[in-house]
Amino acid sequence: MNLISAALAFLMALVFGFVGVTRVGSWLIERRNPPIGEFADINGARIHYVHVPSPANADLPPIVFIHGASANLRDQMLPLRPPLEGRAEMLFFDRPGHGWSGRGPGNNEDPSAQARTLAALMDHLGIRKAIIVGHSFGGAITTAFGREHADKTLGLVFLAPATHPWPGGATAWYYDLTTIPVIGRLFSETLAYPAGTLQMADATTCVFSPNKVPDNYPGMASIPLVLRPAAFRANATDVAGLYRYALGAAPRYNGITAPTVVISGDRDKVVYAHIHSVGLARDISGAELIWVRNLGHKPDWIAADLVVGAIGKVAGKTVDLEAMAKVVEARIAGDTYGAGKCADIKEPEVELAPT
Repeated sequence: MNLISAALAFLMALVFGFVGVTRVGSWLIERRNPPIGEFADINGARIHYVHVPSPANADLPPIVFIHGASANLRDQMLPLRPPLEGRAEMLFFDRPGHGWSGRGPGNNEDPSAQARTLAALMDHLGIRKAIIVGHSFGGAITTAFGREHADKTLGLVFLAPATHPWPGGATAWYYDLTTIPVIGRLFSETLAYPAGTLQMADATTCVFSPNKVPDNYPGMASIPLVLRPAAFRANATDVAGLYRYALGAAPRYNGITAPTVVISGDRDKVVYAHIHSVGLARDISGAELIWVRNLGHKPDWIAADLVVGAIGKVAGKTVDLEAMAKVVEARIAGDTYGAGKCADIKEPEVELAPT
């Protein structure tokens, strides 16, 4: 065997070895994180959801939660279901391609398509209208829902949203790589799982920074589900396509008429809050923007009380959200988690937010 043949044989063995590691790892992830809800066929996509029926003494309208990138329905259900239990009908669902939901035969890669899937799921469950709560990438779907399904929208709550074009439109290299035909599939089937497993703890720290990651958060929220090849590709496709989608969608946000609250932290290390959150407050008439000092990218976990207050506010209740924000600020004022490990992303000037 010559040197070239030996090198090729070694390379093939390495590839098959990583494929094997990924297959076994994916099997273990699924064993440790089984589905916890029900399934519905929505236009050919098998959607996993948890539906909490309306209590007899509900004081809030139905609430639908849309999770962000790399996540699943547990990410919002764990912190937000307990304080709302007994107060409202709730729907948590895995976005198409995420968690235990299939992508389906349609594109479902576009926030508008995912909003249509959600609207159809609401019809399936008999939810006529709801308050929509979207975190991070889920914010883009929330804007699509508010624009395109206004008849089903009672109010909108955005948590650290990603909704507007940002200078350069860059995303992480591994998202772009994963969307390249053949190469991307090879990457997701070989290296994404082992590399993602090694990086998960540090990445999670920086998502929450400067706030503390809740104990066993990745395990509780089933975050490793995103490392399975199909889920990794769906997540990468979503994120890599966001800039292009936002370019076309953002100029139409002024058509949203539902009551709106936007909650953002001034230490967010994941999205440009001064573009996305400021942009929403500017573009949606009457929207209320609540800044929280020393808050990172996870208002749903770190400021769940404020999120519940925002839901009440868009439902028509009298709520002083600024006062609630100050309570949160006092609680997290000393947080410095991730210092020296998680760099603050440069926040472009407000004027750079596209109109």
